[in-house]
Amino acid sequence: MNVLHKWLKRHVSNPQIVILVSIILLTALVLYFLGGILTPVLASIVIAYLLEGLVANLERVRMPRLLAVFIVFLTFMAALIFISFLVVPMLAQQVADLVKELPGVISWFQGELDRLPERFPEYISEDQIKVLISALQSEIGNFGQKMLSFVGASVRGIVSSVVYLILVPFMVFFFLKDKKRIKEYLMRFVPKDRQLSVEVYHEVNKQVGNYVRGKFLEIVIIWAITYAVFLWLGMEFAMLMSLLTGLSVLFPYVGVAVVAFPVAIAGIYQWGMGIDTFKIMLAYTVIQIFDGNLLAPLLLSGVVNIHPVAVIVAILTFGGLWGFWGVFFAIPLATLVQAVIKAWPREDSGDEKTDEVIQ
Repeated sequence: MNVLHKWLKRHVSNPQIVILVSIILLTALVLYFLGGILTPVLASIVIAYLLEGLVANLERVRMPRLLAVFIVFLTFMAALIFISFLVVPMLAQQVADLVKELPGVISWFQGELDRLPERFPEYISEDQIKVLISALQSEIGNFGQKMLSFVGASVRGIVSSVVYLILVPFMVFFFLKDKKRIKEYLMRFVPKDRQLSVEVYHEVNKQVGNYVRGKFLEIVIIWAITYAVFLWLGMEFAMLMSLLTGLSVLFPYVGVAVVAFPVAIAGIYQWGMGIDTFKIMLAYTVIQIFDGNLLAPLLLSGVVNIHPVAVIVAILTFGGLWGFWGVFFAIPLATLVQAVIKAWPREDSGDEKTDEVIQ
């Protein structure tokens, strides 16, 4: 207790630490309690943050900021229209087709399971297969209930989507256009003695900005390449499987293996254990090798220097807290934690003694 009391007294008496911790806690509380209500605003901030890199690049070639904002915003709107009226309907159609084919897939999969005791009687028994089929039927029933709930909420989802399509682009434009004014306004509420907070902000902004933009570009490129290859090979659910392949880059070290299963099942159901399925899996493997050894290092070289174990822990922690968005921002949030630890004031003498003990 004496050690804890001295540590608290030393750090709580530092106003910069109090300011930094207060900003982080206030932001976390706002996201926790008002995240659902402010979803359009948060989405607009994230999109504007992604587009700010393009605006900054145009400003570097001495283009006026207002003109750069207009060019980037019009490009964003063109991409949004393309996704809304071409990509999303195609994905929705393939999901609907997959739901229609689901009973046939289940029957085929159950038939394959029933043959396993005949092929491998020494390792698999009929009782084990019955237990497995019962568990699968239970999971499929839960999935069906979730689908019915989703369909029941589709009207509300359509209304929300329309609202987002109107509000989000509107806010994105003004976040880009009035970035300086908004930043100056918010700084009025932050105490002047904020050197530690500014140091953490600059470190996180440099790392997270490059990471998020690079990761987003990586997803789009892998999605497009995979869709083109799967479509060329004649795969039925090319758009859906390519989207899963693109999103697999969000899960370092495990995404490749996880997404390989639905791709393999879709190929086996369509062609069986033949040469066409082998081509699909070979193409999937080559694309993942291309991403891991060339594309990702090219887009994210030197951006985030975090140990793989820390990356996995961040994905599990923040993904468990916030789902998909927690996974997407797991590494940026881990970067924030790393930046805070790096900038946290320390006593040199204590650090030197600790380093000596560790050595």
